[in-house]
Parts: sequence; C-alpha cells; structure tokens
Amino acid sequence: MAPVQVAWDRLVRYVSATDNQIRYGEPILDPTEVENVAQLATEGKLQVKILEGTEPISAQRTDKVDKVKTLLGPIEPKNTPIFRCIGLNYKSHILEASRTLPPYPTTFTKPSHSAADHGEDIPIPAFAIKKLDYEGELAFVIGKDCKNVKEEDALDFIAGYTATNDVSARDWQRDPELAGLVPQWTFGKSLDKFAPLGPVLVAAHVLGAADTLSLKTFVNDELRQQGNTSDLCFGARQIIAFLSKGTTLQKGTVIMTGTPGGVGLFMKPPNFIKHGDTVSVWVEKIGTLSNRYVVVDE
Repeated sequence: MAPVQVAWDRLVRYVSATDNQIRYGEPILDPTEVENVAQLATEGKLQVKILEGTEPISAQRTDKVDKVKTLLGPIEPKNTPIFRCIGLNYKSHILEASRTLPPYPTTFTKPSHSAADHGEDIPIPAFAIKKLDYEGELAFVIGKDCKNVKEEDALDFIAGYTATNDVSARDWQRDPELAGLVPQWTFGKSLDKFAPLGPVLVAAHVLGAADTLSLKTFVNDELRQQGNTSDLCFGARQIIAFLSKGTTLQKGTVIMTGTPGGVGLFMKPPNFIKHGDTVSVWVEKIGTLSNRYVVVDE
C-alpha cells in the first residue's frame, strides 16, 4: 500500500484577514521561522499559500497568497473520529509516577469534541478545576484507514505531527471518592476542549519518525516540563502497530504520544492549573501551542 501523501509541508487553519473566511493554508516562511508561526500570526505578519479542501489531509496547494488574521488549530472535531492516547510513555514520567516500564503501551481515548484551537480559551467546568493538570505532548494524525500494521510500515500511515496538551482533571482520574477504587483515565481527560492542538500540522515527510524532538511545557512563564521524544518507551512506529492490532485506525484519528516528567501532580507540593493560567507547549520543528484556561459555570 502506498504511503500517505499530503500536498503541503506545513498546514495551518486560520481566519483570513482578507475576507474573514476560515481556510487552510501553508505558511510562507524562511528556514529560521519554522517554529515561529504562532508569533508571526500574533504580530499580523503571517502569510500563507491557500490550500483548497474541506479537511487537512486532502487539502491541495494553490498559488493564491492570503494573510492570517487569527490562527486556529489544524484539526476540528468534524475532521477526527477519535483521539487515541498513550499514557505513561516517557521514561521520566513513568519514574516520577513510581511505576515500572510497561511491556505494551497504556491506552485511553478522548472523543472528537476534545479538540480545541490554538489560542482559544479552554472552558473548565467548576467541578474540574480543583486538580487540573497539563501534559505537553507530541501528537500525530493518521492519514488513511489502517489495520494490523507492521512496525516497519507504520510511518506510511502518518499524515502529520502537531503539539497538544492532554488536559487532565486529576481528582476525577485518581481520587477514590470520585474515580472509584481503581483509577480511571477517560472521564477526567475527555471533557470538551481538553485536547488543544497546534499551532501547525507538519507533514510526516518533513519530520519522519519525529523521534528526536525536544519538548517543553510552560505554565505562564514557568518551565514545568522538558523532555525529548527519544525518551519515549514506544515511538510512532510501535504505537501504530499496537493500536492497529485487530482494530481499524480511521483516517483523521489523532494519536497523543504521552508526556515527559514535570506534571503538576508530582510536584512537591502539587501545583495545578488555576483559573486564568496560560499553558504553552513547544515542540521542536513544530512551534508553540498556547491556551488560557478559564473556569465557566455549567
């Protein structure tokens, strides 16, 4: 089967400064600017070549130039059927959680409506703010349906990579009075907008296995996490091979690869996200995803 082929190197979704329409585009950058897409957009300096299409994987290049008014996220809920997530995958995070290295990836899911845009405020229901945590991660998007994929073929099914934050309400994940006697991961990580993505989707033909990328997470201006994808127990190849065993991975599925050490839960004392905090996730060769977290009444 032929590898996924996308027509772009980098893709953004944005509001046009020309006519306020939402479009896909390929940023016009020099080599020193590839990690500065979000900053250029904020400064009103980001131009793109318009990509035509109704979803990112099949979007096609044009020669039309446009200017970005507002940078969004590359993936909308309607373009992803599900998030497949890997927990406890960085060795540094496994050690801070006092666990042993797992024989197979630990998995959980988020629904499509967990997707959120770069730059948008993330609404936090009041019941979820008490122990709200961040998990800066690398994510990738499956470019076509696949099943029972061999490790050596796995990269053929990746459309592109982006940065994400696995927002987590730790009390609903771990506290016995809420989660029960056995910790459960899905509810406390699956609320609406609990998986912001962006600022750009970088094609797999640019990043390959993405297995030597640095990652940092900041809460406001404080560095909380610092890692490298070389520390993953299971990289993209192993994750796809495992998740596709007897199971179809649908086109558009977003796979979140896990987070390095430094989450708020394991700080001494624990240090969780508060109302009004901004969390920024920087991934090398991708750029910085930033979102503010705001408590809302529901």
